Amino acid sequence: MSAISPTTPEDQLDTLPGYNYAFLDELSKKAVRRATLKAICIPGYQVPFGSRELPISRGWGTGGLQLTLSLIGPGDVVKVIDQGADDSVNAVNIRRLVERTAPDVSTTTDTAEATIIQSRHRTPELKLRQDQIMVYQVPMPEPLRLVERREVETRRMHGEGDYSLMWVALYEDIVRNGRITRAAGYPVMVHHRHIMSPSPIPKWDLPKLHMAENISLFGAGREKRIYAIPPHTSVVPLAFEDYAFEVESFEGKSCAFCGATDTFLVATPQADGSSYYVCSDTAWCADRIAQQEQEGAAK
Repeated sequence: MSAISPTTPEDQLDTLPGYNYAFLDELSKKAVRRATLKAICIPGYQVPFGSRELPISRGWGTGGLQLTLSLIGPGDVVKVIDQGADDSVNAVNIRRLVERTAPDVSTTTDTAEATIIQSRHRTPELKLRQDQIMVYQVPMPEPLRLVERREVETRRMHGEGDYSLMWVALYEDIVRNGRITRAAGYPVMVHHRHIMSPSPIPKWDLPKLHMAENISLFGAGREKRIYAIPPHTSVVPLAFEDYAFEVESFEGKSCAFCGATDTFLVATPQADGSSYYVCSDTAWCADRIAQQEQEGAAK
């Protein structure tokens, strides 16, 4: 984030004087909001928009950040996570940009407090409410790109609902590997109409998108696309009747910190070559540890 570091004295480093509120100019925000409204009206449809320049590299969350900066206003509380963690370099720097360009917007690591949650590749374990907005950073919005390289052809396929190549690709995966090996970014059918890429979130998070109470927004800055899942919308992972969709299994494993066995776990390697597992959602893990401490103190 050195590209946006101000040259003011140390006591003024909390803000970035000279920048517009929430960094983007008002016309840019209006254009992003207009594309967002269209995306909400047509679930799963990729709406083109004029992606703006931001003080972070394209591919590091510019699409999600433009959505967040266009939506925030006085009184909002923003949470930023990266792979479920609040303390990664990506999450910390994006949160810092929000704090310095929108001083009346609060930031938090508590999922329940947030009104807007921007995420890179994870959905919080806590069930979101209808007054919360989930914003996903998307590196590759086109789910058909692996089976069709031509943009004109993928647009035709979406328009005609012709997804035969995707089904063939899943079938070939089963023939070769005995199962569907696609993990992160597993394709889903939205509102019985459009196949959509849910960003590279793990399969574990896909059931949370189905008939969710909150709005989910997806922004791809490099590819200049915005799409959305409105509340109470059907989101069904692609699968065959005899090869059902399955999420990741963590049978026999638990979080080394809070002992959870019902969350998405990530392996942390140790010096001796072994690994231990921890909750990917650091806020969820911290809340569970605090709850366990309170229950222990009550006893």
